[in-house]
This record gives sequence, C-alpha cells and structure tokens, in this order.
Amino acid sequence: MKNIILFSITTFLLIGCKQEFNEECESLARVNEQTEKNINTYKMAWDTFFETRDSNAINTDSFDEQVTVVTATGNITGIDSFREYYNNYLTGFSDAEFNFIDIIAQGDKLVKHWNFKGTHDGVMFGIPATNKKVDISGTTLVLMKDGKVLQEQDYFDNHSFLMQLGLLE
Repeated sequence: MKNIILFSITTFLLIGCKQEFNEECESLARVNEQTEKNINTYKMAWDTFFETRDSNAINTDSFDEQVTVVTATGNITGIDSFREYYNNYLTGFSDAEFNFIDIIAQGDKLVKHWNFKGTHDGVMFGIPATNKKVDISGTTLVLMKDGKVLQEQDYFDNHSFLMQLGLLE
C-alpha cells in the first residue's frame, strides 16, 4: 500500500513538474521569438534609413511615437525630433555607410555594435562641411516596447570623431 501511495505521489509530482517545465519552455520560446522580431525590426528600419537615404524610414511602423534619443546635452523625444536628429547623418555625409557589426539582445533590450564611414560634405548638427573622411565604431543601447524602438543611446569616441573631422588636434 505504501508503494502505491509513494508511486502515486511521485507520478503526480512528475506530471506537475513536466507541465510547469513545458509552460516555462513555451514562455521562453515566446520571449525568444519576440527578441528575434525586435532585432529584425530594428535592423530593417536602420538599413532602410541608410540604404534609401530617406529619413521617413523613421516612422511609426518601427518606432514608438515617443521614441527618445538620450544625448549628453539632453533627451530628444518624439518621432519627428528623433528623425530630425538622425537626419543630420544623411545631410552631413552624402556617402554615409552604416554597418551592423553585431547585435545582442535579451527581451526588449538590444545592444548594437556598429561602424559608420563617410565624407563630411554637408552640414551636420550645425557643423559646416569639412570634406574629411570619418571611420568610427560605437555601441548603441536600445530599448524596445511592443515591437518598436522606444529609446536609443549612442556611445562612441567623440574626440576621435572630431579629430577625423579636423575640428580638434
């Protein structure tokens, strides 16, 4: 009788653990699927921005209406302001090349390692053309919300960037 009770309890626990394990696996699969969608949405939006050289690629299909870029001088919030901010790279560099080196992600957080090259032949952030070539790499921290970009914060060696532009020695 004790063996039957012990067997019944063990079976009940194993079935319960299996169900809990399956639910956890399914939940993890959903998170991984959303993470992959976030990466694809993000890459497609920025690839389109640089390949078409059209700032209207920053739109509500891929970006939250209240998207924010975090900068040292203060946050820039709202899709129009965000678009205007990043449009500086198109107007400042007619031959801008942007490449993803790597993207890693967990849930709604992405880290992008990137490289930017181009000739500064137009006005960028109020800086007149220097006709100097730049080649910089950096990292961007990205926060997604509901499958759209909510926030970005770029990190790169600004001193090196300004030296390449001939603005510092």
